[in-house]
Amino acid sequence: MKHKQATLPPQSQQELMARCQKIVGRTIGSVAADLGIATPENLLRHKGWVGNLLEKALGANAGNLAEPDFIDLGIEMKTLPLNAHAQPKESTYVCTVSMQQSGELTWQKSWVRRKLSHVLWVPIEADNTIPLAERYIGQAWLWQPSDEQEAILERDWNELMDRIVLGGQADISAKEGEYLQIRPKAANSHVVSAGVSASGEAEYINPKGFYLRSVFTKQLLEQQSQ
Repeated sequence: MKHKQATLPPQSQQELMARCQKIVGRTIGSVAADLGIATPENLLRHKGWVGNLLEKALGANAGNLAEPDFIDLGIEMKTLPLNAHAQPKESTYVCTVSMQQSGELTWQKSWVRRKLSHVLWVPIEADNTIPLAERYIGQAWLWQPSDEQEAILERDWNELMDRIVLGGQADISAKEGEYLQIRPKAANSHVVSAGVSASGEAEYINPKGFYLRSVFTKQLLEQQSQ
């Protein structure tokens, strides 16, 4: 398949949402075909493929830059895979965790806060019994955290970052944090990155990422559908 020319970035929120309306109710396979992209049989070896596809379809322009997906609009896009019961299937990846923090970073200046300050959520059918190409794209919506939601995210972030600064990276459990959690990000246990132990020594541990718990994204989904 020959890839089509990249979609230009949307110039406004209205244009972005109009593009979302054009793909709602369509299958992943049909959107991929429009872009000249072959749909893989499954996502086992193609993690992040659906998100990359939608970024291309909607005109995201951040690429690998440390910027929100839609740079000019300051909007980050997150897909929300839904199971057969239309509930979030898994936690949502936000960004990687730097394991060598000095403790000077604040929530206000954190990459997590920047990523979550304005999010385009795109629900995606993710029932494993449905072939990837036949899964439907749902109604996207824009979200910004309420004061209460941000307060809880900030508290989680502060508590988790305290653990990192104090050298407790290797012991951080995915059970910690009400909305925000830290989980291993590597595809396998052989991938390691440098961190700092509780005694201040360098140690090598599995790279980790910040994730939003599915209990939180379920709340967002329910609020949106009310």
